Amino acid sequence: MIDVLRLVRAHNLVVAAAGVLAGGWIALGVLATPKLLLFAAVAAVGLGAAGNAANDIWDADADRVNRRPDERPLAAGHLSRGTADLCVVGGILLGLGAAALVGGAAVLVGLAALGVMLVYSPMLKRRGFAGNLAVALVAGLPLEYGALAVGRPAAGVVPWVLAAWLHLVREIVKDLGDEPGDRVVGRRTLPVVIGSRATALLAAGLGVGFVPASLLLPLAARYGAAYYLIALFAQLAVLLVASRLITGRLHRNSLLLKGAMIVGIVALVAGRIA
Repeated sequence: MIDVLRLVRAHNLVVAAAGVLAGGWIALGVLATPKLLLFAAVAAVGLGAAGNAANDIWDADADRVNRRPDERPLAAGHLSRGTADLCVVGGILLGLGAAALVGGAAVLVGLAALGVMLVYSPMLKRRGFAGNLAVALVAGLPLEYGALAVGRPAAGVVPWVLAAWLHLVREIVKDLGDEPGDRVVGRRTLPVVIGSRATALLAAGLGVGFVPASLLLPLAARYGAAYYLIALFAQLAVLLVASRLITGRLHRNSLLLKGAMIVGIVALVAGRIA
C-alpha cells in the first residue's frame, strides 16, 4: 500500500485537493465547503493520481538513474506494471466521475488537464520550456478549478497565474536534477539543450520576476493586507532559491519552492477572508 501511495504521489494529491478548496474559499470569500467544491477536490485527487501513475510508467528508465528506489517504486520493481495501470484507470474513473457531479465545465477542464498529464512524459517533457509551461499551467489549475466549482471562475485567475508561475520555476529546477536520466532516454529538456548553468539562470530570473508579480496582481485584484504579510515569507523563499541558483547551489531548491507554494496558498486565502 505504501508503494501505491508513492506511485500516485499521495502528498502532492493532498496539496492539489487543498488547492481546490482554497480556490473555492478565495472565490467565495469565506471558509465554506459546499458539495460541489468537495466533489471538485475529489476530482483533482483522482485525475492527479492517474497522471502521476502514468508518468511513472513512462519515466521508469530515467527514474532508475535519477531517483532513489524508495522514491519511484515502479522503477525499482516494487510494484508491477499491472498495478500501475490499475491506478491510472481507477484515477481516471474517480476523477471524471467526481467532475461530472460538479458540472460539464468541470469535466471539460478535467479532461484537458488529464490530457496534458498523460502526454507530458512521452511528448511534452521532450520539448523543453514548452513542456515545463504546460505542466505548470496544470499544476496551478486546482485554484482555478475550485473557483470554477463554486461558479466564480474569474476569481481564480490571479491565484492560477501565480501558482503556475511558481510551478514553472520549480519544473525547471526539477529538470536540473533530472538531467542525467533525461540524457539516458534522449529527452531534450532545457539543461540538455542549453546547459545546466543557463537553465539555472533562467529559473533564477523567473523566480525574481515572480516577486513583483505576486505583489502587483493581488493589488489589482484588491486582496487584503493579510495576503501581503503572509506572502512575504513565500517571496523570501523564492528569492533565496534564485540566489542559490545564481551561485550554483542546485540542491534542495525544489523543496524550498514547494514550501513557498503552500505558504502562498495560505496567503491568498487569508487575503480574501481576513
